[in-house]
Amino acid sequence: MQERLQKILAHAGIASRRKAEEIIAEGRVTVNGKAITELGTRADPATDVIRVDGKRIRAVTRFLYVLLNKPKNVMSTSSDPQDRPTVMEYVGTIKERIYPVGRLDFASEGLLILTNDGDFTKWMTKAGVIPKVYHVKVAGKPEEPVLAKLRRGMFLDGERLAPCEITPLKGGDNPWYKVILHQGKNQQIRKMFGVSGHPVEKLRRVRIGFLEDPKLAVGEWRYLNGEEVERFKKEFQKA
Repeated sequence: MQERLQKILAHAGIASRRKAEEIIAEGRVTVNGKAITELGTRADPATDVIRVDGKRIRAVTRFLYVLLNKPKNVMSTSSDPQDRPTVMEYVGTIKERIYPVGRLDFASEGLLILTNDGDFTKWMTKAGVIPKVYHVKVAGKPEEPVLAKLRRGMFLDGERLAPCEITPLKGGDNPWYKVILHQGKNQQIRKMFGVSGHPVEKLRRVRIGFLEDPKLAVGEWRYLNGEEVERFKKEFQKA
């Protein structure tokens, strides 16, 4: 079945649809040996030979959904120009090409989904759709007015953040908090606490939507089962 090239590239995990459009416009895609630059061009991944930068992409024969407990100091990307370790090194036994759904910053650890399903990735990363839960250790004890400001949604990088939930987990000179975000700005939690004078010392993502797995050790992964995938679709696909 013929589909738009940008959709084929997204489903193959080459790039997002928007980025795929740029790749096509740059003349980096060929179909049956012919360079394609026109957006909207259609092809059949099952019968046409489609290449990006000379490398052939193949039709996805089955969708995979993987849950990884990412270690800290690992990039949640498919590759890294600075040659830092990436999450792909932890799922290397999987033969199919999969890619991370969203990001978890380099210094943080915790749950991260990887897949080869482009549509799943698209709505899973839609801003404000899927709440994510983090356990956060900060330097010093934030006063209640500081926490209240963070909960309401402070101004950061010129825009107001969405309200979030912050509850104490463990006291002490450097306490732990449970933070629930409903949006995913780059390093949002670190910036929030940092500008409030309480830098983050440790950050761990423990839940994505309904999904948590306290038995999954750091650096280990497992497949999402069919029930979990269907529940994500039911609860969030049309949110």
